[in-house]
Parts: sequence; structure tokens; C-alpha cells
Amino acid sequence: MSRAGSQTRTLAEMLRRLRPHWGSDAGLPARIESMLGGDRRLGSRDRRLYRELVYTTLRYLPWIAPFIDTDPDEAARRAAWLAGDIPAVQPFRGEVAAGLPEVPAAADEKARVLACDAEALTPHWFRAECPEAFSAPLRDALLERAPLWLRLQADDPSPVLAEFDARGWAWRPSDLVAGAVRLPHGADVSATGAYASGKVEIQDVGSQRILALAGVGAGERWLDACAGAGGKTLQLASLVGPGGRVTARDTRRSALDELSVRAARSGLSGRVAIVDPSDPPSGFDAVLVDAPCTGTGTWRRAPHLKWVTTPEGVASAAALQLRLLRENAGRVRTGGRLVYATCSLCRSENAAVAQAFLNEAAGFEALLPGNTLLPQSHDGDGYFVASFRRA
Repeated sequence: MSRAGSQTRTLAEMLRRLRPHWGSDAGLPARIESMLGGDRRLGSRDRRLYRELVYTTLRYLPWIAPFIDTDPDEAARRAAWLAGDIPAVQPFRGEVAAGLPEVPAAADEKARVLACDAEALTPHWFRAECPEAFSAPLRDALLERAPLWLRLQADDPSPVLAEFDARGWAWRPSDLVAGAVRLPHGADVSATGAYASGKVEIQDVGSQRILALAGVGAGERWLDACAGAGGKTLQLASLVGPGGRVTARDTRRSALDELSVRAARSGLSGRVAIVDPSDPPSGFDAVLVDAPCTGTGTWRRAPHLKWVTTPEGVASAAALQLRLLRENAGRVRTGGRLVYATCSLCRSENAAVAQAFLNEAAGFEALLPGNTLLPQSHDGDGYFVASFRRA
């Protein structure tokens, strides 16, 4: 059997192992990494190949899944053709997808080549939440590989960028967010001196845009009410400056432990306070509620969520988001701001929640109307942000 034939068989085995889980397991990426890491046959290049092919299958599931059992060669051919153009994939694609034309950018054109239905790539229930996702340019953006974005966290970024140049990384700055830099796929940021010294943080450019739009003043006191591992917490700490303070809260202790490590590495521990999630203080100049959500804005990074998320899950997330806004509204001082954000594109989680809060929250007025950040507008994940002022 040829090498490509062996790889095709291995891919089919992996997809069959994952198939029972890809419609129900929100933690599928961890399952994929465990599968790849536990296979002693695979070297690092093999893992990069299969990781890309598996994630491509999840992006284009209706176009590939029907062939896994009946025609695994065709499943591999489609996955290889649609996969990202990375070195690990190129030799495999050259063999199994020979004869197919160069991959067009638009999903409609890909569909014509493979005689498929482009609309099948987006769950039908999503039309009521985000009709823009069923046509270009949003549909095409959600099918792309997620880019790698960093946030520069250095007064002088030139040594950081010089290190990237020395590694041969073709970096480029964002046109929309100061200090946001995109690196090529495969760049091992964690191995750099810039990362070890806290001069860069891995953070999607869309995430960075949220605080750029919300506005953060020097010397302000902020509460990050759903801090997680602290990407926005550290961004806030940089923006408020030495005279400011950021209090971080999250129900997951492990996430806060990671935040503590990141804050120490960045030299910002003195501006960040981690508090008991059950009893945060009040009187803040601003409170950020970056609420748990369905993550529909991250489908290019987490394509499995397309097939896991349900309308019931959207409704449940929206109820939790409204509750979090209610809980944190009282922690904003008079004249202060409440900032609401999600990484969802669902109207039920975004504009509907913001409006429901305004309808019931006496003393708050809209400051920043709901703003949906679509992936194609900044080459990042999709987000929603709105802010309210306490009168």
C-alpha cells in the first residue's frame, strides 16, 4: 500500500472513532488531541496532517461524512482538497486530490466543483439567529482556518517583532486594533522569548476589539466578572495603567489559577486582584460581563460547535447571560458603565439580551448600541459588544 493509501486508511479510522461524538461532545477538541497524542505511530508532522484533515471534515461535515464508510478514498480526497494549504497537507493532497482544480475561495464555487449544497454547511436552525451566515462573505469567513493573533504587551515592540523576523515569521499588524499582530499558522509563540517574558499574549483580534470599542480610561477600576483565563483581564490591566486596578472573578478556580500565572509572567500582578467569585466588591467605574455563550462566533476555530449547538442551548445561554447582567449591574458605580460581550453571532444571545436588560434595568441607558463584530470585518472570531451607563 502506498503512503497516501495508508494515510487514507488511518484518516478513515480516526473519523469513525470520532463520529459518535461530533454531534454531541462540546469537548471534542480535547478528544481529538488525546487520539492524536495517544497514537505512537504518529510523528509531529503526521499529527499536523491528521489534525488539519479532521478539522476540515468538521467544517465541511455534510460534504465528507457520507463517504467515510462507503468510499473512504473520496472522503480523503475531499478533505485533502478543502484543507488549509499547510506543508503537512501538501504531499497528501498532491496524491489523493490530483485532477481537482485549485481550491476556490467561495463556498458556492467549491460546492459546484464537488456537486454539493453550500447551504448544508450551516445548520438550518441558525438562519433565524444569523441569516448572514448563509451567504458570502460571512459563510466563507466561518469556513476558513482561524488565524493566530497576538496582543503586544510591551512599551517598545521592536525587539518582539525583531524576534519574529529572526524566526522567519511573516507577521502583520491589524488595521483596526493597535498592538494586535497576526502570525502565520504553525508559529510556536510559546517558544519565544517574547512570550516567556510576558511581552505578548495570544488573544484573538476580535476579542481585543471589544475593549477598544468599549473604551477604557487610565486609572479606572474595572471588574472582569467572567474572567476565565484572563485574556481581557490582562488587556484591561494594560489599558488602565499603573493607577488603575482590575478585579477578576470567575466560577472556575482552574481558570483563575492560569490567570494568576499569566499576570505574573506579564508583570501586571500589581494591577490585578483575584477575588472569591461568591462575593465580589462593588462601586466599579466599569464592569465587563464577557458572558458564557454558545460560541457561534468561533466556528472557524471550533467547527465542531456547528453540530453540537442547538436552539435549546441558545435559549439556555441567553437566560444565563441576562442573569449575569442583572447580578453585576449593582456593582457599577453611579455614572459607571456595564459592558456586555459574547463570542456568539446569535441574535437571541446578543441584541435580544441587551434589550431585555434595558427594558427591566431602571437607571441604565444604552451607551454603545449592540455591535456585532463579524469575522470578515477584522479577520478574527465573531463577537458582540454593547455597553450601558448607570445614570
